[in-house]
Amino acid sequence: MNLNLLRSLQILIEEQHVSRAALRLHITQSAMSRQLAQLRTLFADELLVRDGNQLLPTAKALELKEKLDFVLNECDGLLNDKPFTPENWKGEFVFSSSDYVAQYLFPKLAQKVESQAPRLNLAYRLWDPAYLRDFDHCGIDLASTMTIGREAPKGLKSTLLGTDSSVCLARQDHPVFSAPITAKRLTSFSHVAVTGGGDKNTHIDVALKTQGEQRRVALKLPFFSAAVNTLLESDYVLVVPEHIAKNLSSHALLSYQPLAFATDALVYWLIWHPKVDNDPAHQWIRHLLLSIMQSSRYSIGHDLKS
Repeated sequence: MNLNLLRSLQILIEEQHVSRAALRLHITQSAMSRQLAQLRTLFADELLVRDGNQLLPTAKALELKEKLDFVLNECDGLLNDKPFTPENWKGEFVFSSSDYVAQYLFPKLAQKVESQAPRLNLAYRLWDPAYLRDFDHCGIDLASTMTIGREAPKGLKSTLLGTDSSVCLARQDHPVFSAPITAKRLTSFSHVAVTGGGDKNTHIDVALKTQGEQRRVALKLPFFSAAVNTLLESDYVLVVPEHIAKNLSSHALLSYQPLAFATDALVYWLIWHPKVDNDPAHQWIRHLLLSIMQSSRYSIGHDLKS
């Protein structure tokens, strides 16, 4: 059995004529007759019997007609997708990134979603690099993350958001800013490290090691907000991407300077699983988020060379 045969039976019962049924299905009369023979064998019934110039459906055919209409209409529905409209989107969408994105970018997405897709629920999950190994089963629909180097995360779809370099962030009158920040000078002060939302620290430790230096991470904190408050009240320093330092220093009495030694470029990506790449709803929300990230002064990759 195949759907073509079922469609032919439906049309034959409606037309009660082989030639007219063939014309509707854009096949020859002989092909239509062969299909009718197959259907009679398949259902062990004549299905249509001749009465003058027409074919009359048997009781079996009339019984099948109601079922055929239902089944084939359902099949047609599979091929006739309704256009996606954000206002009708229901469910939950899970986004994952750092606490910095949660604080400065995600609220803008929530505002847009509330006005354009009011039935959609949003959830935020702090990013963990382990999610890359099992993205399909971790329950995340979309994420932004950082890599060292320009190679995109393997096995996933991605959009390059931008690149950045590391700088030193501290309170405005901090003595670290009185001279170029060499590796030796940077390691002469105690460091704060932000640990939430992925590995933000290995790259700077590697760069310092190539300079023959090692820093002391005296304080580890999960959130940037806690790190900012600590910097304002202490002599700690914090190594962060420049776009984050630029934003944080605009909200608090902090300053930043570039490092006077080479460090790897920080590359930012928006990532998702290939299975949703062509999904209209997913396309809509990632384009919305991408526009926010590209236009906001708090965004990943703002004012950066990509």
